[in-house]
Amino acid sequence: MARRKKELQSMHRKNISKAAEQLFMKNGIENTSMNDIAKVSGYSKASLYVYFKNKQELVGILVLESMQKLYDAIASALEQSNDTKERYQKICYALVKYQEEYPFYFKMVLETIQIDFETTNFLPEEKETFIIGEQMNDLLSDFLKDGINKGDFRSDMEIMPTIFSFWGMLAGLIQIAANKEAYIEQSMKKSKMEFLLYGFELLYYSVIVKR
Repeated sequence: MARRKKELQSMHRKNISKAAEQLFMKNGIENTSMNDIAKVSGYSKASLYVYFKNKQELVGILVLESMQKLYDAIASALEQSNDTKERYQKICYALVKYQEEYPFYFKMVLETIQIDFETTNFLPEEKETFIIGEQMNDLLSDFLKDGINKGDFRSDMEIMPTIFSFWGMLAGLIQIAANKEAYIEQSMKKSKMEFLLYGFELLYYSVIVKR
């Protein structure tokens, strides 16, 4: 009986989360109310508060789920090859795929990072999201160190600044390609993917050992 109740609760939370996600992507978080979510999900507003404390908790859960998906995508990309350049390319492709599937969350991943879990109020999901982000940085750190040990990457690189620089540059490149696809095709005579591959190569050659 308890198991059945837990399964039903999980199903209701999933239904509400899905409706919230659709509204957040369409209208933005600020322009979406719990009333809106209740209407789309088919639940009463009172029922929403049985399963979620507030809208912020809903956002936190969705961001956590999307961060886990991004971590899994990058981990999978790194496992597919031992070659430094191939691994780099697979990370880039994983980010492109993530942006195409979850454009709303792709932008959110780049927003302010909560780091003070001692003196501020925070949701459990926020801390879990932070932990997954740190684990993702560990994966990328190991990738860079492996490339340095193989003699592929420059040995003078500072690991964390390099990771954050690449996050910023790759994310910016992918986002501008998504926003300016028509312009890129018209002015550069390149497809979105051709433009991205050019940019990925440009970034890669900024950190490799010149031979």
